[in-house]
Amino acid sequence: MARDEERLLRSQQEPIVGGLPDVPGILAAIRLTPGLGVHLRGLADELLVNDFPGATLRRAEREMLATAVSAGNDCFYCMDSHGAFATALLERDGATEHVPLVDVIKRGSSEGLDDKMQALLQISRTVRRQPLDLTAVDVSTARAAGATDADVQLAVLIAAAFSMYNRMVDGFRATTPPTAEAYRSRAAEIAEHGYSDQRVTALPGRT
Repeated sequence: MARDEERLLRSQQEPIVGGLPDVPGILAAIRLTPGLGVHLRGLADELLVNDFPGATLRRAEREMLATAVSAGNDCFYCMDSHGAFATALLERDGATEHVPLVDVIKRGSSEGLDDKMQALLQISRTVRRQPLDLTAVDVSTARAAGATDADVQLAVLIAAAFSMYNRMVDGFRATTPPTAEAYRSRAAEIAEHGYSDQRVTALPGRT
């Protein structure tokens, strides 16, 4: 089945857990309690937005890792939203030639990315699938390609955190938009301000 068909079918599913806020995707978890909202948004900022000591990964690359993990978990809400955020960051930074790589990553491929990102994507995808399958060779390959220890740490942390986010969204069967375009309207806002800033009115939802 094509990804577009899968996305459409997923969007037609209704929540199976009662008492959820009437909002899509990860917002269903974020809005359950004020504390969850603070911590879930804050974790996203720590991993995807804020300076991480020793890391060389740009924000768009960190969003690409989150996109890859979510794609591997078949979580359309997280895959499409973080793919949109990565695209907005690339456009903001004048790197529009790299925008097609976002769709490559969503298809589960690393073709066309540089050696460092390919190695870090391998790490994130391995940790998403089975963390004990990660080897010292995987790590040394990433370091040989220019990744720092902090880059590797981020790849592991993003894989773990976004597998959690993905399971929140799909475990609730939270509502999900039927097209990837639904996330574009707020992507520039996330790219500019991150996840916790009060100027970000909401994470993307229904169009």
